[in-house]
Amino acid sequence: MADEHYARRAAELREQLHHHAHRYYVLDAPEIPDAEYDRLFQELQRLEEQHPGLRTPDSPTQRVIGRVLDGLVPVRHRVPMLSIETETDTSAAGARNFDARVRRELGLAADAPPVAYSAELKFDGLAISLRYEHGVLVQAATRGDGETGEDVTQNIRTIGQVPLRLAGSPPPVLEVRGEVYMRRGDFERLNERQRERGEKTYVNPRNTAAGAVRQLDPAVTAQRPLSLYCYGIGDVEGWALPPTHNGLLDALAAFGLPVNRDRAAVLGAEGLVDFHDAIALRRDELPFDIDGVVYKVDSLDLQRQLGFKTREPRWAVAHKFPAQEQVTRLNGIDIQVGRTGKLTPVAKLEPVFVGGTTVSNATLHNLFELRRKGVRVGDRVIVRRAGDVIPEVVGRIAEPRPQYVPNFRMPRLCPVCGSTVARERGGIDHRCSGGLYCPAQRKQALLHFAGRRAMDIEGLGDKIVDQLVDGGLIRTLPELYTLGVAKLAVLERMADRSAANLVAALEKSKQTTLPRFLYALGIRHVGEATARDLARHFGRMDGLMDASVEQLLQVRDVGPVVAQSIATFFAQPHNREVVEQLRAAGVTFEEGEPAAHAAPLPLAGKTFVLTGTLPTLTRDEAKARLEALGAKVAGSVSRKTDYVVAGAEAGSKLDKARELGVPLLDEPGLLAILGD
Repeated sequence: MADEHYARRAAELREQLHHHAHRYYVLDAPEIPDAEYDRLFQELQRLEEQHPGLRTPDSPTQRVIGRVLDGLVPVRHRVPMLSIETETDTSAAGARNFDARVRRELGLAADAPPVAYSAELKFDGLAISLRYEHGVLVQAATRGDGETGEDVTQNIRTIGQVPLRLAGSPPPVLEVRGEVYMRRGDFERLNERQRERGEKTYVNPRNTAAGAVRQLDPAVTAQRPLSLYCYGIGDVEGWALPPTHNGLLDALAAFGLPVNRDRAAVLGAEGLVDFHDAIALRRDELPFDIDGVVYKVDSLDLQRQLGFKTREPRWAVAHKFPAQEQVTRLNGIDIQVGRTGKLTPVAKLEPVFVGGTTVSNATLHNLFELRRKGVRVGDRVIVRRAGDVIPEVVGRIAEPRPQYVPNFRMPRLCPVCGSTVARERGGIDHRCSGGLYCPAQRKQALLHFAGRRAMDIEGLGDKIVDQLVDGGLIRTLPELYTLGVAKLAVLERMADRSAANLVAALEKSKQTTLPRFLYALGIRHVGEATARDLARHFGRMDGLMDASVEQLLQVRDVGPVVAQSIATFFAQPHNREVVEQLRAAGVTFEEGEPAAHAAPLPLAGKTFVLTGTLPTLTRDEAKARLEALGAKVAGSVSRKTDYVVAGAEAGSKLDKARELGVPLLDEPGLLAILGD
């Protein structure tokens, strides 16, 4: 009976996890929070570990499995994966040419009704074939040469959008054809992580996706943010196909497979032209790269009638858009200072039309990326623009330079405010140390200063800050406290009452604490916890501002990078001046004795973890009270954790605490420790 109970529970968990994965990855409409999904997943994982016989090939726990392969095994496609013809004319004439060929092949008279087509996007990724038997994924293979591909099953299983088991009543055998791709946002975040690690960046989403699929280690593939869209079928057994291609795609979607919604059933050449033009206008808004659209005769009977020529179907064509990469001349390199003080080299280009717009500026990311690409002023360079992504210089055309051109060097002083430019040890980004003084960082500094966890100035949001800065009403943080109702009332959507409320919030914010004030200054790497540790250690603002790197390193959890960042910030005279001006404007905070002279706090050295919902205390209140008594509040449970405070709906942290034998507290137990 016990075994039956575990088997039923494992089946229930698999069903729930398949459902929620489909909602999350395919429909982009999750029904439960990530934490709840993780809880269900971990429960299934524990069941399968305790009862290995319950583990099935379609279990969500089996997405990342298997050893590193010696090589990819060849797979012969039962139905060849054929390519389709590309229409060379990228204008509207390309669509009309295809329709004319189809009508000619079908022997249709000029006055015959228009042909019905399925119009879809042409994804820029790697073609893949997924074989399902009795609804379970058993094999995935690349296109290869069309006849023989490579077995990449273990890698494809790591993609969240790929269902390990189909929904509904799928046929006994169903081979699904699709495209593995990478979203632009995911690609940019992946490259940003590579830059932060000082590692090589990837060239484009298409090559990165293809390389990830063909990895020999599925664990590496699992770290790449891949996606999938399905657009056709291969081998099928035991299924009466729908009469149209659009109906086929609807059926695939009903099986739980990801099918793109940007498709249409259209009539005749003009329907194809309208679709092509509409997608061309929306191309930049799409979250992934496409290099054109695909037209297919919608009727499967007509497809069979049209047949194939050599290795291409007569009933389909790819209609490409103009290229999004062009070659131009690099005329110079300027420096742009971002809202957070990061200095970015920007290429000044001979204007070139690329990706639907004229580009004259493109990012070079940072000095290390610029050097890696070997780009120098005067070179002919390749420029890419894709969607909303900022145009970038991909590399240079390898050709001899007529004369020696020196390497570009980053400036020693900020081109906006003249403050020292610094690069952290081991980092790749150069940053202005002007902080509160630099005009380029003004809006970011104001918004951070006003934040709820900083000075908590209610009503001072993005739109107000934009108007204050753009209108020249505010140049420095202290000038916030010179704002009156008369000045604020002239702003857009700011009536007298709203202005009065903001002035009252500014006045209220003057009474704060030293940790909040330190955090509000926006010193790089100084978060709330570090600000509290600094305030506790030094006691007074002046002592902190005058501290050396060596003295800063004595503060709990402050390492060399953070210490250098703090010392560099207060070494700038204008940053110290802003602090004094804020004091003069009436900002006050309690100061105390340095830690060396103060009595030790009762919870110093203790580490707590909070999980779940407490009856009366919010998470922030509990954290603040613990930290006020010297405790450290961590985000994860380890053997070094002293207590886990668990409320209602506590998740995996509670399980981890029980596993490690960490003492557990409810709210009354926590209040007892806090002295209530």
